[in-house]
Amino acid sequence: MLGELRSRLWLAIAYFVTLELLLIGALAYWPQFAENLDKLRSLIPLPVLQEMADEIEASGFPAYLAGQHFFKGANSIGGLVAVLFAMFAVALEVQRGTLEIWLARPVSRARLFCERWLSGAFWLVLPVFLSTLSVPLIAGYIDERVDVWPLVLSASHQSLFLLSIYAPTFLLSCWWANPLGIGFAMLLLALFQMSLYLIENLTHYSYFRLADVRVFVEIYDTEALPVGGTLVLLALVIVPTLLAWKRFEKLTP
Repeated sequence: MLGELRSRLWLAIAYFVTLELLLIGALAYWPQFAENLDKLRSLIPLPVLQEMADEIEASGFPAYLAGQHFFKGANSIGGLVAVLFAMFAVALEVQRGTLEIWLARPVSRARLFCERWLSGAFWLVLPVFLSTLSVPLIAGYIDERVDVWPLVLSASHQSLFLLSIYAPTFLLSCWWANPLGIGFAMLLLALFQMSLYLIENLTHYSYFRLADVRVFVEIYDTEALPVGGTLVLLALVIVPTLLAWKRFEKLTP
């Protein structure tokens, strides 16, 4: 397990640093953004983005944080990392022809599967929590106060959203010995879903609605995870993971 964790360490560090730099830049811009919000709203061309601006106007700093850190930063960067971690997990071994060596290790298949799955999941969610928990410190420099518990809940929801991308990609990695093909397919799917999000009449059919500004503002205000959305995301993590295990059990070199 430790070896699997170390193998992804440097990518996870780069991922965390990217999230943190984006967060620092976004929060530093908040005072200027808040002062010019009315002018900026008039320049927004899409109704969906105007809705986001309305959320920020109504809720203030928490909505801005949700838009910049979670929706823009963690969804995009984290979604990419989720695919990168998962698409190579099994498919690369099959493509290289090293599956026989891997399965010949004196450990059970269940342990091998859990090591691969959990190591990627760990490094996927840890940077989200670490960067999110740095918000109160950074916000203090711009005279904003943020409660920690809503941030923990928001990071938990964001992590679950990213795992709901990671798990289906991991399932594909168990079925398809073409990591680049898996990555390209997931990229096309993400672009399609984001395109739906930006179309007014179709936005509610977009997967990104499960982790947009509105959701995180609700989490912050109620200090609770949304029951419906959480159950959907859990199902999208658990079901593909179980299917991946069933496939992994039958893999032969």
